[in-house]
Amino acid sequence: MLIRKKYNIAFIISLVIHISGLAGMLWGNRQLFAAYTPANLLIMFLLLLWTQEKINKSFIFFMLACLFSGYFAEYIGVHTGVLFGNYTYGKVLGSQLSSIPLIIGINWFIVMYCCGTVIQLVTAAFKKRLPDEQLQAYKKWSIASVIIDGALFAVFFDWVMEPVAVKLGFWTWAGDGSIPMLNYISWFGVSVILLSLFSLLPFHKKNIFALYLLMIQLMFFLVLRTLLV
Repeated sequence: MLIRKKYNIAFIISLVIHISGLAGMLWGNRQLFAAYTPANLLIMFLLLLWTQEKINKSFIFFMLACLFSGYFAEYIGVHTGVLFGNYTYGKVLGSQLSSIPLIIGINWFIVMYCCGTVIQLVTAAFKKRLPDEQLQAYKKWSIASVIIDGALFAVFFDWVMEPVAVKLGFWTWAGDGSIPMLNYISWFGVSVILLSLFSLLPFHKKNIFALYLLMIQLMFFLVLRTLLV
C-alpha cells in the first residue's frame, strides 16, 4: 500500500511539473521555463529514487555507472565527435565541467532506468502467461529484449526529444544544424552497454513510476515537437 501511495504522489508531482513547463514554454517565457530543466531533471531523479524499492549495492552501481558513463560519453562526443557527432552544449542545462553539463549524467540514468524498467515490466507480463516448459527459454529471450528493445526505445525517445532540445538551446549541432545519424547509432550503442548492466545486475526492476514518468516525458516532448519546432 505504501509503495502505491508513493507511485501516486510521484505521478502527480511529475505531471504538474511537466504540464506547467509545457504551458510556460508554449505560452509564457520560454527561456525562463527552459532554464528550470536542470531542476526538473533533479526532481525526477529524486522521485525515481524515492519510489525504488529495495535500494541495494547493485542498484547503486547501476546508477553510478549511468551517471559517470553518460557524462564521459558526452565528453567524448563534444571533444572528439567520435560519439554522437559534432555538437556543443548551451548554458540552459546549468553548470558545466569541461563544457559538459553536470546534470547530463542524471538524464542518462533517467532514460536508461525508465526504458529498462518499462521493457522489464512488459516481458514480466508476458512471462505470466507462458506454460512452465517455456519459461527457461523465455528467460534468455527476455534478457535480450530488455537490452535491445530498451535501447531502441531510448533511441526513439532521443529522436522525439532532439529537435525540441535544439530549439530550446540545450545543445547545437555543427554545420547546417541537422542531426547526424551517428547520434542515434551512438545512443543505441551506449544504451546497449548500460542496459546490459541493468539486465544482469540483481535489483528490483518493477518501479511503476518509471513507466509513468517515461510516458509523461514522451508526451511532453511530442507536444513541443509538434507545436514548437
